[in-house]
Formats: sequence, structure tokens, C-alpha cells
Amino acid sequence: TSESLNNNYTVAKYQDRCFIPIVVISSISLFICLVGLVGNGMVLWFLGFRIKKDPFTIYILNLAIADFGFLLCMVAFLIIIILYLHMDFLGGFVIIKAIQWVALFIYNTGLYLLTAISVQRCLSVLYPIWYRCHRPKNLSSIVCALLWALSILVTGLECYFCINDYDCSKMTIFSCVLSFLIFTPLMVLSSLTLFIKVRCSSQRHQSTKLYIVIMVTILFFLMFALPLRVIVLMAFLSHTMIHLFVMSLVILLPCMNSSINPFIYFLVGRHGKRQLREPLKEVFLRIFNEEAGPQEKRPTKQIK
Repeated sequence: TSESLNNNYTVAKYQDRCFIPIVVISSISLFICLVGLVGNGMVLWFLGFRIKKDPFTIYILNLAIADFGFLLCMVAFLIIIILYLHMDFLGGFVIIKAIQWVALFIYNTGLYLLTAISVQRCLSVLYPIWYRCHRPKNLSSIVCALLWALSILVTGLECYFCINDYDCSKMTIFSCVLSFLIFTPLMVLSSLTLFIKVRCSSQRHQSTKLYIVIMVTILFFLMFALPLRVIVLMAFLSHTMIHLFVMSLVILLPCMNSSINPFIYFLVGRHGKRQLREPLKEVFLRIFNEEAGPQEKRPTKQIK
């Protein structure tokens, strides 16, 4: 009919107008993701094979795995988006939905891990004796395994309910309540407590780098990663589709968040401007040293 032809013409004209901005933003995001994959890959290599693991590096290693996985999903997502715009990529919508669920699972895991990192470091400052003497030996590994399992459970249930149209809205709201009303406030509260306690401590100069890394990483997550979930939730509750241009613009932020952590480690861990070519292993050791925490310092022999 003439009405359908006019609608198709309007949609095509609208897509053509947004084609170049979508390609540009998607290309920038793709470049950031590729750089982030290299950075997180280096973190995985050093923390996984070159540096002795301690309770804190286990968390950072799992966070790097989550960031690496999220960036892989975003690379696949962005490539499909660009192909879809160019040639109407066959099956692109189905693959995009699958990638979105995997990315959501990894996104939730990253949020849970950051909360655990913040809470554990806060406990190490508030209760140093318990942390050094009575903390379970494999606590970090157990917590990381439980958080991955929780993320699988929450995301799997949300995916199952939404695909089969079983109260999808209720499950999505439950997932967001878990993220926004439990984990995020716990992360922010423990981070603020940690910041205040370290600032008031007379030994704060001994662990400045470690806590700068924690607080800057959490700050970037709150600024760059959290808005994606908020926008998706608002679109879901209002029953409106997120336009491809808006989605490509919003995706840029979590891509930056997952890519920036290795650079935070490097910039904070550097020993002044004169050490630009300092080995990465020494940079990581300077930050991820369990003995560096305030009020946790063990007696060590003085090295001449």
C-alpha cells in the first residue's frame, strides 16, 4: 500500500541520516575495546603466571577476566552492528540478543567483584587483626566462585523468563534491585568508609597506591558502566526500543570502563616520571602487594 511505502521510505531516510554517526561511534568503541583487550590480556598474563597470587590479586585477576570477556562481547557486537548497517547481516538480530545476554552476565559479575574488592579492603582496615589472623585461607577464591555462580543464576533466570515471556519485567526488576539497592550501595558505602579511614590513618602513606587503584576503579565503574544498565532498565519499563544510535553511544561508556583499568594500574603503580620504562611486573608488584595495607604491615628485615 502507499502508506506502507511511505513508512518504509521514512525509516530508510532516518537510517541513512544516522548511518555515519553510528559507524563513527561504533568504530571508536571498537578501537577502545581492542586496546582494552590488549591491556587486560597483559594483566591476565602477569597476575596469572608471573606474580604470586594473594587474596587481593585473586580478585583483580577475576575482574580482569570479566573485563576481557565483556570487551570480547562488545567487539563481536560492534562488528555485527557495522556489518548489519552495511549489508543487512543475516541473523544479526538473533546473534546480537545472544551477545547481549552474555555481556549482561559478565557485567553483573564485574559489579559483584568490585563490591567484594571494596568490602574486603574495608574489612582489612577496620578489623586488621581478624583479617590477618582469622580470615579463612581461601576466602577470596571462594567468594569469587560464589559471585560468578550468582551472576550465572541471576542472568540465567532473567534470560529464561524473558525469552519465554514468564514475568520478564518482574525478573528484570529483581536483577536491578540486586544491583542498585544491594551491591552498588554496599560498594559505595565500603569505599567511602575505606577512604575516610585511610585518610585519617597515620600510616596512609604506606598504602596510597593500592587504595587509589580501588577507589578510582570504582569511580569509573559508577560513571561509565552503571548508566548502561539504568538506560536499558528505563527503556524496558517504558516499553520503548532503544534506537541503534543511542545504543552505540551508550556502549562507548562501558567499553571505556572495561578498557581503562589496566592503564589505572600502570599510571598509579609507576614510580615517578623517571621510570617510564619500568618493567610492568614491578609496577604491578608495587600495587598488588598484600602486605601494603594499612595496619597490616608485618615485620620485615631491613634491606641494605
